[in-house]
Amino acid sequence: MSANFLFFISFGMILLERTSRYFFVSCLTEDQANLGSLVFVSALYRHGDRTPVTSYPTDPYNNVSYWPVGWGQLTNIGKCQHYELGQWLRQRYSKLIPEAYSPEDIYVRSTDVDRTLMSAASNLAGLYPPEGDQKWNRNIDWQPIPIHTVPEKMDEILAGKRPCAQYEAELLRVKTSPEVRRYNEEHADLYRYTSEQSGNKIHDAESLEFLYNTLFIEELYNFTLPNWTKKVFPEQMMSVASYSFTIPAKTKLLQRLKIGPLVGQVISHMMQKREGIMKPDYKLTVYSAHDTTVANFLMALGVFDPQSPPYTSLVLVELWKNDHEEFQVRVLYRNSTKFRPYNLAIPGCAAVCPLEKFADLLKPVIPVNWEKECKMGIFSDDFAFNSLAILALMVNCILAVLLVFSVVFGIAYWRKQKVSSGYCYHQLRQDID
Repeated sequence: MSANFLFFISFGMILLERTSRYFFVSCLTEDQANLGSLVFVSALYRHGDRTPVTSYPTDPYNNVSYWPVGWGQLTNIGKCQHYELGQWLRQRYSKLIPEAYSPEDIYVRSTDVDRTLMSAASNLAGLYPPEGDQKWNRNIDWQPIPIHTVPEKMDEILAGKRPCAQYEAELLRVKTSPEVRRYNEEHADLYRYTSEQSGNKIHDAESLEFLYNTLFIEELYNFTLPNWTKKVFPEQMMSVASYSFTIPAKTKLLQRLKIGPLVGQVISHMMQKREGIMKPDYKLTVYSAHDTTVANFLMALGVFDPQSPPYTSLVLVELWKNDHEEFQVRVLYRNSTKFRPYNLAIPGCAAVCPLEKFADLLKPVIPVNWEKECKMGIFSDDFAFNSLAILALMVNCILAVLLVFSVVFGIAYWRKQKVSSGYCYHQLRQDID
């Protein structure tokens, strides 16, 4: 065997072994009962293998030369992972989705981030290899398929980064709650140690997760980690890093404002499909996003096991119609290539849940009017609802009022002086005469 082939095999084994730390295995498998006919699927997945998003001050690999594709970018392994996931989706839904691509069958949306856009493109290459007259170049077994996105700061549906004052206020309340403060106090020594050794200011689970993720990827790529990491990595850090994924959607209000728009869209699509009013009449909608997106979505459904969703982790929301014309929902999670996706039963319903009941159970996490619930009011997104912007607006208003007052006062004073000067002039003329 060639050296390159051996390296690829060994690297693949390392990748499988390392990423398995993130996996949690369930004894539940797909329900094999006759559910009727599958009519619609929503798929949400995490991007593939990537380089570290950030480094840390004392990192011996704090140089982009170690990561030729750049920080936070999809690697060739990540492209392969999603290409294979696309092939898996093609095989699984071969009866639902025609082999030839049609814009009437599928809609794909991604966050506006390189690695998620590239993951979606790689996935579609596996899902839709060109067939017949769609094969536009005999040397390229690929065809371009649209991937839709919007800037992150304008995206409340998938990226969840459109400014929302109420969300930020609730998140601050959660982070300063007795439960979270107690958790951080219990891990204060870990935060202190990793801060001193890494040069980063680590004060909570989320800031520790960023450091853990960097170390995880460096070890995954067979870089020798600094000696100080042996004391806390991976076990201690992994536990806290996993906990961090529960924070952004910890309460119903956080879920409603952070991931509720996406949950609402998924349910809305199923309702439209049931009523026969979906235009176009899609069979599959795909969302390419991040580990936090997957975690938040599962949190909103009440089925999240606090573990980092691994690369290409996949949530499937399937809509079935049985022989009695009843519509039912089945949610599945695929977090490993080793195992089949398994059913997730949302609290209050069975693994196969009637659509109406599914929608009713999730109604508390779906905003009726997201903008109003975020208390956007007259403020634009550019203000980001921070106190500094509001203060600046108030100061400007006060200055404007003062300016108007000054102008009015100045005109009145000028007129008074003019009248006074005229009186003195006429009085002087009378005295002279």
